[in-house]
Amino acid sequence: MQRSTDVTAGPGGVMTDEVGVVTGDLTVRTEAAEDGSVRSMVAYQGALDWYTITDGPTSLGPDDLDTVHNRVVERVTRGDGA
Repeated sequence: MQRSTDVTAGPGGVMTDEVGVVTGDLTVRTEAAEDGSVRSMVAYQGALDWYTITDGPTSLGPDDLDTVHNRVVERVTRGDGA
């Protein structure tokens, strides 16, 4: 199960594990596995390379995938390298 949203990163972009801060027009993808684990990633819109968002959520807990995804999208659009 996954959700994807195209956004423009806020000022300062978003920090990733692989390449540091990314900025500009991004696609945010949040994936949930059957065990409740979650991966939050970004890619430049139209690109094939995905980067893990640093300190992104790792489990659904009491929240559903839509709620977790919306929080990640808010974080990326807020920016500040968060």
